[in-house]
Amino acid sequence: MAEKKRRQAKAAFDHRLRRMRDQGLKPPLEFDEAGTNAAIDCGWGKLIFAETFENPEELTATLREEGPDRRDIAFHVRDPHVLLATAPQELFLDPSHTYRLNLSTYRPSRRAHKGFHVRRLATERDAMAVNVIYQTRGMVPVPPDFFWSRRSALAITVLVAEDAETGEILGTVYGIDHRRAFGDTSNGSSLWCLAVSPQAPHGGIGEALVRHLIEQFKARGCAYLDLSVMHDNEQAIALYEKLGFERVPFFTVKRKNPINEKFYAGPATEEDLNPYAQIIVNEARRRGIHVEVTDAEGGFFRLTYGGRSIQCRESLSEFTTGVAVSICDDKAVTRRVVSKAGVLVPDQIEIGANEEESVRAFLEKHGSLVVKPARGEQGRGVAIDLKTMDEVTEAITTARTLCDRVIIEEFVTGNDLRLVVIDYRVVAAAMRRPPLVVGDGRSTIAELIARQSRRREAATGGESSIPVDGETERCLASTGLSLDTVLEQGRDAIVRRSANLHTGGTIHDVTGEVHPTLIEAAINAARAIEIPVTGIDLMVQSPREPDYRFIEANERPGLANHEPQPTAERFVDLLFPLSIPQAAREARRK
Repeated sequence: MAEKKRRQAKAAFDHRLRRMRDQGLKPPLEFDEAGTNAAIDCGWGKLIFAETFENPEELTATLREEGPDRRDIAFHVRDPHVLLATAPQELFLDPSHTYRLNLSTYRPSRRAHKGFHVRRLATERDAMAVNVIYQTRGMVPVPPDFFWSRRSALAITVLVAEDAETGEILGTVYGIDHRRAFGDTSNGSSLWCLAVSPQAPHGGIGEALVRHLIEQFKARGCAYLDLSVMHDNEQAIALYEKLGFERVPFFTVKRKNPINEKFYAGPATEEDLNPYAQIIVNEARRRGIHVEVTDAEGGFFRLTYGGRSIQCRESLSEFTTGVAVSICDDKAVTRRVVSKAGVLVPDQIEIGANEEESVRAFLEKHGSLVVKPARGEQGRGVAIDLKTMDEVTEAITTARTLCDRVIIEEFVTGNDLRLVVIDYRVVAAAMRRPPLVVGDGRSTIAELIARQSRRREAATGGESSIPVDGETERCLASTGLSLDTVLEQGRDAIVRRSANLHTGGTIHDVTGEVHPTLIEAAINAARAIEIPVTGIDLMVQSPREPDYRFIEANERPGLANHEPQPTAERFVDLLFPLSIPQAAREARRK
């Protein structure tokens, strides 16, 4: 027994010595001579392996070669204070932690994820979808042809998560085999660019991507997997620690460039702004426009450039008149104004206190109705696809809690299309889909809604969540479900008819697919209202078809969540045309 304890103690001591040798702040790791001063082009920038550089001056010189709009990363830096001393005005220590997973101790999960599968990136469509996710998450995109023409197929592995039903790319992860990249004799590997679409309806996508990458590198004989994660990314850190990753004392150094500014310039004073105001403020700052936040909670700020100063509330500026705001505020008035301009609108009536017979006749005429308050926003008080008089009466009562005047219109089947019009040009178009949950065979719909709401809140800065109210219960009841129903594995259920973002809806960019008739209708509606910035909502069967019905106009459309379209850029162009970069100005003339 004493001999056994002695062997165990020696093994533990040897393990600690190995960790100190491998992970301590020691001289560089061993690598093949061909791997000296190693850097690999990853498309979004170069990954520079600091352990292959003999002196900090050479590493600094490599970092100075960073291309425009790229994000080069010096990884595995062991003496960051020495490296920073070579160029303190150019370099900064990234506020991230390095984590390592010993692949020999990794154990696969027995849980099978349903609703999506993980595979290698294989097509140009995959590459374009990955770039959309990168831009949505504020990451640097990759030239689509990079994945075929300039990358090392042996060193780089890009995986995607694909929806099993729709084929939509829901997430991605990027891995590098260090042995194949620079002859690393320790057989290391690293994980980069883990990103999941904020519109993803399934849980567990990030974990599945990480596990697949781990298992691929383990099968190749890699000894460990490293990654860099922001120190305050609690959600990601919790995932990595769950999988067995441990902190190691390596550091990441980057160049001071516009992409990295938020990491070295200190916290922004506007951190309490909502995403719709923040996206505009960020674009203004990028152009050197002075920003004064006058009321962060309400989204109010003032932009000043040269001799012009403009007060804004998110995308509502002084350029939008009070008359235009009044027209958008009253849905009945909006309908009349755009209808006179030739825009197609659904049949509609406005009801008073005692008009049950007219409502009943309207229901018999159309078979299915929509009830909404004449004034309101963010989808509150809107009930859709009402087929019985009892449903209509209940919806009217709910709508009247928000506005005395209630509108009833025919229910038009189709999909909700939002077109963002700025300076009478359509700059973004997106399909807005109603919130749905996907069953796991164990959880009730109420529990699935709570989880999906947490994911939507995290993805939109708290702007989107699914209310659990009478409209939710009615929507579920129409398909024979309830909040207590345990949804079987893989089955999805729409939990609200409205596709509004604030009530849990998701946004999917279709700007390049919109039929010219729909673009013309949106511009005509904006001109009829005489509003320079607006979100026009149409009900369509498909964005590629000309059939539509006008639903409403929003005088303060959210410019966030429309990546990769340049909504904030076009808004600032409108306010301050002299701030448009010269290259962009010349491109517009061509």
